[in-house]
Amino acid sequence: MKVLEQRDSTRDLKRLFLPAAYAGLFMVFAILPTFIKSNYWLHIIIIILIYIIAAVSLRSITITGQFPLAHGAFMGIGAYFSAVMAKEAGWSPWITIPLGGIVSTGIGVLIGYPFARLRALYYAMVSLFFGIGVLQIIFVFQKWTRGMSGLMGIPPLLPEVSSILPNYYLFLGLTTICLIALYRFEFCRIGIAMKAIAQSHQVASSVGINEAGYRVFSLAVGCFFVGIAGAAYAHYNATLSYTSFDLTATLWLFMYLIIGGLNSFSGPIIGTILLILIPELFRELKQFAPYISAVILLIVIFFMRQGLVSLPGIIRDRLATRRGNNRAAADIP
Repeated sequence: MKVLEQRDSTRDLKRLFLPAAYAGLFMVFAILPTFIKSNYWLHIIIIILIYIIAAVSLRSITITGQFPLAHGAFMGIGAYFSAVMAKEAGWSPWITIPLGGIVSTGIGVLIGYPFARLRALYYAMVSLFFGIGVLQIIFVFQKWTRGMSGLMGIPPLLPEVSSILPNYYLFLGLTTICLIALYRFEFCRIGIAMKAIAQSHQVASSVGINEAGYRVFSLAVGCFFVGIAGAAYAHYNATLSYTSFDLTATLWLFMYLIIGGLNSFSGPIIGTILLILIPELFRELKQFAPYISAVILLIVIFFMRQGLVSLPGIIRDRLATRRGNNRAAADIP
């Protein structure tokens, strides 16, 4: 009974700790402009907020056991659709941004449904080919996308505002809303069923879980939010280049996910903050950023299998082991 009570109390503490930790992180971001007056650093934090949405939306797909290599391409779909419709058709960015998410979702479901039963490497390869196809489409429709030269002159979200501060709080609010939605999605009944599919699709199917349907649904959710992130990025940056959404962009999202912690909701948040901030803090070494990230990845793989999010637990276990050893040594006459 005591063991069960201790487990219940531990779960209650975790349920209280996580919302408190996320609220604390939100407050840190909210008060940062009080201490940071540099527009450049506020710009970097906005980029971090955008890629936090993209990385966490990737996690909403990986919880089913799939590893899509076209997530950056879906971000590009949302970005280019929103930018082209705002620039060429004159639509408001406030309309084109959610539409960018919807279009990204529609294409994701359309492409993903026929291959929903593919798993692991096979699914990754199909998604990789689709990502390459998206880049080719950008070149084909260069009348609107401007192809390799890049799309410029995209209407901003806040055209009458010259300060970066309103944009900062706008993206902080957007990121908060997206994270709340993705968190609720992961920990609802549907999200739990998706994790069951990742553990064993055969067992999940045996209890009536529609493996293909849930995987398509997770793809739709991930594509919607990464499309939103891409569309918001387009109207903030006012310039788009196809290289921002190629395979390298997807691999960076996976780096954020793995280094932060693949099995934790907060993992991609931690990984994104760390891997974007480190090259900026050591700008004179920025050309070595890929090598620094590779070293961090190797350290995490060898010493922290669950990512940086597991570091507090590792330290706690080491301290508990050391205390146990000291007590055992003290008891020896």
